[in-house]
Amino acid sequence: METPPWRDRLRAEDELLEQLEAQAEAARRRRAHALKDGVGELGSVYALAKDLGLSWTAVAHAIKKYTTE
Repeated sequence: METPPWRDRLRAEDELLEQLEAQAEAARRRRAHALKDGVGELGSVYALAKDLGLSWTAVAHAIKKYTTE
């Protein structure tokens, strides 16, 4: 079996990277919405962050960045 030309391989890998970046962005948005729901359940960003073992600034930043449309 012959290896495709490098240009074709590069193009295919670039397309794959674009797909993966889109999927990662969608996952970040879903995660942020889940974090927002967690804040609603636990009452505060601080309480959620403590429960998850994360910094409250990381949680607040994710919610702000990915749930604001």
